[in-house]
Amino acid sequence: MAKDDEGRLSEAEIAVHWKEEAVYRPSTKFVGQANLSDPAVRERFAEKNFPECYREFADLLTWDKYWTQTLDTSKAPFWKWFVGGRLNVSYNCIDRHLGQYRNKAAIVWVSEDENEPDQVLTFQELYVRVNEMAAYLRDFCGLKTGDRVTIHMPMVPELPITMLACARIGVIHSVVFGGFSGEACGTRIHDSQSRILISMDGYYRSGKLLDHKVNADIAVKKAAEEGTKVEKVLVWKRFRDKSASPTPMVEGRDFIVNDGLKAFRGKRVEPVSMPAEAPLFLMYTSGSTGKPKGCQHSTGGYLSYVAGTSKWVQDIHPTDVYWCMADIGWITGHSYIVYGPLALAATTVMYEGVPTFPDPGRPWRIAERLGVNIFHTSPTAIRSLRKVGPDEPAKYNIHFKCMTTVGEPIEPEAWKWYYDNVGKGEAAITDTWWQTETGGFLCTTIPGLDPMKPGSAGPPFLGIYPIIYDEKGQEIPPGAGRAGNICIRNPWPGIFQTIWGDADRFVKNYYAKYNHKPGSTDWHDWPYFAGDGAVWAPDGYLRILGRVDDVINVAGHRLGTKEIESACLTVPEIAEAAVVPVVDAERGRVPEVYVSLKPGVKPEGVAEKVSKAIETVIGKIARPRVVRIVPDMPKTRSGKIMRRVLASISNQMDYGDITTLANPEVVEQIRVQVQGAGPVTHKAGPSDIKEFGKDV
Repeated sequence: MAKDDEGRLSEAEIAVHWKEEAVYRPSTKFVGQANLSDPAVRERFAEKNFPECYREFADLLTWDKYWTQTLDTSKAPFWKWFVGGRLNVSYNCIDRHLGQYRNKAAIVWVSEDENEPDQVLTFQELYVRVNEMAAYLRDFCGLKTGDRVTIHMPMVPELPITMLACARIGVIHSVVFGGFSGEACGTRIHDSQSRILISMDGYYRSGKLLDHKVNADIAVKKAAEEGTKVEKVLVWKRFRDKSASPTPMVEGRDFIVNDGLKAFRGKRVEPVSMPAEAPLFLMYTSGSTGKPKGCQHSTGGYLSYVAGTSKWVQDIHPTDVYWCMADIGWITGHSYIVYGPLALAATTVMYEGVPTFPDPGRPWRIAERLGVNIFHTSPTAIRSLRKVGPDEPAKYNIHFKCMTTVGEPIEPEAWKWYYDNVGKGEAAITDTWWQTETGGFLCTTIPGLDPMKPGSAGPPFLGIYPIIYDEKGQEIPPGAGRAGNICIRNPWPGIFQTIWGDADRFVKNYYAKYNHKPGSTDWHDWPYFAGDGAVWAPDGYLRILGRVDDVINVAGHRLGTKEIESACLTVPEIAEAAVVPVVDAERGRVPEVYVSLKPGVKPEGVAEKVSKAIETVIGKIARPRVVRIVPDMPKTRSGKIMRRVLASISNQMDYGDITTLANPEVVEQIRVQVQGAGPVTHKAGPSDIKEFGKDV
């Protein structure tokens, strides 16, 4: 195997040791009703027909003005799709369905509190509420097309209402995951230059009513410290007749949305016709430099892609009841709770709380009661439900026609439990691979066409042409049995347009690695570097290994190690910090923190301070499994911390050759501290530590 300049194995060239699993085929019943079961579609989306093949996606939408150019590459790699076309996302998700589906459920919201009744919004009710909110944002807040708004809200129906209201008037929304801290929200407010923050007073989580308003105050303060003033904080109420938060409102800055909307009852707002390439939203994802990246997604390209993938991958029909058990604060929720399903006039289910509260039967009670027939969740949730309630699905009269898994690779054993116990051997499973940046699925089986293989995402989706490179830019062909860096050779409509305010970082992070003609306007010269490792089987199916950079995928949530390390360093006693991913049976990967102390500092209480700092700066999702105080960090002679060594120790692996380190003696000290004085017991293998890249 090839080694880099410091003698480390290149992640892109680690051999793969899995066996290939047997395939499962969808039932004839499913294929008979599938949106897509014609094998000729592969030919229509062959490379020779690119980019015009994507007209099939765009034709799922209603356009105010048809486009004149399908793909503009003149400023590569800043791709523009459906240039000259105009449309409105809110109109496409609501207005155009009213003639046929006015009184059909658009959103069904389920409280975590089982004693609280569901909220069912028909397309007509959604239309009314979105219009009133759009008028409120436009006339009370003074928002106009192109302005940015930060939304920090939990899983409540007011969240998609707010998003669709922004889209109606051409305002760019930036939704921050509700579980993130106020400080994390404030950083994102500053980066997007939002002058309006939309929040909520409280919400339920694991049976507790959490004060969320307090995070708004912290966010506004943090944004101000970084140089951005928030003019108004709009606070939705969780309950109609009482407050869910003890945190007081700030006079002149904070406003209860529910009260303010009374002045706009019955208002109608004409949807603003937007250029196809106009930004629709920003979605922040963690970056390896510690500064979150604001991924900017377009209007026409993005909506066409999520509509197409929702229809052909998840097999959504208007008559289906579809439940994506994710959070709208992540890209999965944007694409596959809100925009994709609503563009197809489906009924989309939202759930406020934790899937295992008050017991592991909760998801299946919800699905049974609502008649859900399409289910979509993450491997983390599947592992958790399998652990705490393996026999629960059998107790309920649930029958899914298809099921999706998303966010991280799923182990074959977890896949089989999902298929046998949740799907009851009836449902087709789509194991999808994609990213915040990609907008929608990139690799997946088409359930009406392709057999399923546990552990493999499947073949490339329609119009997606991958390639796997090693670190030197040499192609690793299908069937080679070696992992490499998966890239996509071509643009597609769902791809993000840029990093908000940082075009250079956009090019450097995603396109520079394998581009050899920086001035080229030929898309062939700009392969998209996904930052994930993959291996391509001889049958054309791809197995995704996970991140090859230093972003840890925790329960499907990408968290930058630099961000976590930066939070550690806010503790005065800490001299250095290193964060590594550790294999976890339930969450896939969890962060483990190593810190060294400043001279003379006593270790008592420091680990607790570090954990608290991480929760404050980022949120509980980033809580480390353990904080280890070590005498020193293993380092190269140039002073670089060797996270690869620490990760190997944490994962009970042999740490390999350390002769090139400046302080090799500290490695064994750390190993004994973590593993004990006995010999190493190999509990993990190269395939388990699949997020390790050059810097780990």
